[in-house]
Amino acid sequence: MRVFVPFSSDAELAAIGKGLLTQTLPKSDWNHGTHFAAALWLLEINAADTMPELIRRYNQATGVANTDMSGYHQTITLASIRAARIFRKQRPQSPIFTVCNELMATQLGKSDWLLSYWSREKLFSVEARRSWVEPDLKPLQF
Repeated sequence: MRVFVPFSSDAELAAIGKGLLTQTLPKSDWNHGTHFAAALWLLEINAADTMPELIRRYNQATGVANTDMSGYHQTITLASIRAARIFRKQRPQSPIFTVCNELMATQLGKSDWLLSYWSREKLFSVEARRSWVEPDLKPLQF
C-alpha cells in the first residue's frame, strides 16, 4: 500500500488533473490520493462530470483494459466524486491542496472506505463496475 504524501500547492493538483486530461500522468502516480486530487481539481474547473470518460481514456493510454473485471469502475468513481464535492463544499475558502490533504486524513483517505457502505460482493460486481449501484450496507453519508 502506498503512503499518502500531503500536497503542498494547488499547482500539484493541477498537474495531476492536467496529466489525466492529456493522458501524460505517469501510471505509477495514479493512486487513491491522486484520484481524489484529480476529482477536486476537476470540481474547481467545473469538469468533474468528465472524470469517468477521462479515467477510461487514461486507462487505455496506459495499457489498462476497461473490462468487467478491471479498469474503470463507475460506482467507485461516482462515489468518490460525490465525496470530494461534499468535502469541498464544507471548505469553500480553503486551497484545494489543503482540502485534499484534509480529505485524505479522514476515513476517505483509506482505499477501502467504500466497504463501509457496500459489501465487497456488491461493490466489485460487474453491475457496479458498469453503472451506479446504491450502497447495500448503509446510506452514503459524509
